[in-house]
Amino acid sequence: MLRTLKDLLDAFTAPAEETPEARNHALQLATAVLLVEVMRADPNIAVAERNAVLASLREKFALADDALARLLELAELTASSASDYHQFTSRINDSFAHPQKIQMVENMWQVAYADAHLDAGENHLISKIAALLHVTQGEYIGAKMRAKEAAGHA
Repeated sequence: MLRTLKDLLDAFTAPAEETPEARNHALQLATAVLLVEVMRADPNIAVAERNAVLASLREKFALADDALARLLELAELTASSASDYHQFTSRINDSFAHPQKIQMVENMWQVAYADAHLDAGENHLISKIAALLHVTQGEYIGAKMRAKEAAGHA
């Protein structure tokens, strides 16, 4: 019985061979979840924030509108049940070059500034995720300033 239980646990915890398509989908989902988390960190989710998430995903992954809608829906479901950010940031750390990680942080700031109001929860969350992505404090501040200026809050 113990052997069977161990085999079952190993089947669930062993890394499966991923196809390039599956890896790409997982990366898209990880990116979308982190952007959705910034949107959810604001108690008043604005349409502008949702649109900023969609614009960022469209620019990064060049997806059609129906694929974007499905990705956003899946990201919202995944974000609501996620217990931590590590599973998402580790996927990004494994796939993105450092400049892409800085751009990711800037995209999160764009979502936060989309409604013309920076919530303390958004600020805290982006800081936490930037650290998990190994973005330096200077790069983090630079990304924040660029997003703030682009939003017209300079």
